[in-house]
Amino acid sequence: MTNRFLIYGANGYTGELIVRYAAERGLKPILAGRNEAAVKELAETHGMEYRVFALDDTAKLDAALQEVDMVLHCAGPFSITSRPMVEACIRNGKQYTDITGEISVFETCAAMDKKAKDAGVMVMPGVGFDVVPSDCLAKHLAERLPSATHLTLMWYGMGRMSHGTQSTMTMNVGRGGAVRKDGNITPVPAAWKAREIDFGEGVVKTGVTIPWGDVSTAYHSTGIPNIEVYTVAPPSAIKAMKMSRYLGWLLATGPFQRYLQGKIKPGGPSDKEREKGRTFMRGEARDNDGNSVTALQQGPEGYTLTAIAALNIAEKITGGNFKPGYQTPASAYGANLILEIDRTARQDI
Repeated sequence: MTNRFLIYGANGYTGELIVRYAAERGLKPILAGRNEAAVKELAETHGMEYRVFALDDTAKLDAALQEVDMVLHCAGPFSITSRPMVEACIRNGKQYTDITGEISVFETCAAMDKKAKDAGVMVMPGVGFDVVPSDCLAKHLAERLPSATHLTLMWYGMGRMSHGTQSTMTMNVGRGGAVRKDGNITPVPAAWKAREIDFGEGVVKTGVTIPWGDVSTAYHSTGIPNIEVYTVAPPSAIKAMKMSRYLGWLLATGPFQRYLQGKIKPGGPSDKEREKGRTFMRGEARDNDGNSVTALQQGPEGYTLTAIAALNIAEKITGGNFKPGYQTPASAYGANLILEIDRTARQDI
């Protein structure tokens, strides 16, 4: 193996952060994207090579992949960009990772399991905040209660979202929520359920169900057939989510999407904001006999966690530690993968 990897979408907010962390580790990924000026400037700042191509330029895409062992795909929205990159990785025998949080992307990747195995390629979407910490928490709970039939994952992130994250959420407005019921991903209304959540350390917040990536991935990691995911949201956001049940179709139309997308501010949290931020998680699993287990988990701010987790996994893969086929972070590397990150902790309660 060459021990080299490609970061596509390197000039986006999260991609640029990952590049900075890679440079601090002495890593030399090849940077890539469509915006030549931005990618070139970033590469020159860190003394790295770069390539410029669109995902529909098959010749340039394949040529770039032949120079590396794996891809860390950071160019969203992943519902549009992931499939051509996954197919290119399988075609060229290269390992695939990304930082998506979209259920549809996880399910599309899972459906490519056989093709990936036949090619000796690991396909692992979701190597960032979604879904590394929650996937590890789910796996941990399943190991504590192998008979579990129901899993509830809850999280609270202190910090603001990047432009890309907000853009993806805006694209999905009006599509409602999703849970897993009896093994099947099932549509439900936006903010379908609400509950008070005790994250420990005196942090008690109101959370609502959301269509988070674990609705897909936790099933593959644990086999638990009933899964719900909650996040903390202010009352105004919960009200807006409930309103989208009735106006979502309108908000999804072209004119409203252009308006909403135009209101999103560029960039993301500053270094100081990320340093102050933290993430809290709570997980609960139960079985049909009334047995239950609960655990709490804390970690650094979400984008910081994404950069560190993605690079930890990239180093494992380029070192030859990977499993062909569709994988989740916890299915490939175990429930304690998240504990390799500084300032993370987990407690059983």
